[in-house]
Amino acid sequence: MFSLAQSVRIRGAAGEPIPNPFKSLKRLEVEFRRAELSLVVAGPGTGKSLFALFLAMMANIPVLYFSADSSSATQVARATAMITGEDAKGIKDALTEGDFSEYEDALGKRWWTRFNFSARPTQQELELHLLCYLEVYGCTPHLLVVDNVTNVDTGAVGDAEAYTFGLEGLCEYLSEMARATNAHVLGLHHVTGPHSDGLTPIPLSGVKGQVHRVPSLIMTIHKEVDGMNSRILHASPVKNREGFEDSSGGTFASFRLNRSNLRLEELDEELPVSFAG
Repeated sequence: MFSLAQSVRIRGAAGEPIPNPFKSLKRLEVEFRRAELSLVVAGPGTGKSLFALFLAMMANIPVLYFSADSSSATQVARATAMITGEDAKGIKDALTEGDFSEYEDALGKRWWTRFNFSARPTQQELELHLLCYLEVYGCTPHLLVVDNVTNVDTGAVGDAEAYTFGLEGLCEYLSEMARATNAHVLGLHHVTGPHSDGLTPIPLSGVKGQVHRVPSLIMTIHKEVDGMNSRILHASPVKNREGFEDSSGGTFASFRLNRSNLRLEELDEELPVSFAG
């Protein structure tokens, strides 16, 4: 047992926010805090993986990224475009043609960002790679991304109830991992069927499997096409223990996806009218 005064001294880095490149989300009191679990939830093809990768690249902190949903070629091309600001298609061409030398210095500076590309990692594999990271660098990652949580092999089989129970248990496991390592653990997750097109705000009830209890932060993302061959992503804090939340998904921060370098560009200069901070 610890007194309140003792708890101050033993907390370590717990509760500290990692660098947050999303100014609009910060205005909505959204931070990605160490020793906590968050979920980013969206329909297929909306941009949740781009959101997570942009956070990992722009924060420029020790990262361990489990990329079960995207290949190494996809993630390397995307990350290189975000880091350098150069055209993603040209980078992908250079990668596939074997002429990638001009980008090696930029990627070499992110030596403490590490990826695992297993399509179906187990919980034991997550732990093993976390221990390997600690052994190599002498510290645990500040950000650990699981893309997607449904790709993790929990051993759960059977009906919908067993599926939901397995997801709930996985969230508890990831939350414990966050506390044990002082990392912010960011899980990517899917939505229920009615919200799968991702064209309207997604409420808390739209999270697949109804896994609301454990994460300290849940954000849903929906999209719109702006008519200029671009996409706008709207990120809604539908659960937020440390700040503002709107479970309807109707309050959101907006970002334009630059299709060339895949960076997310701020659109909001002021707080949304519905914000009641």
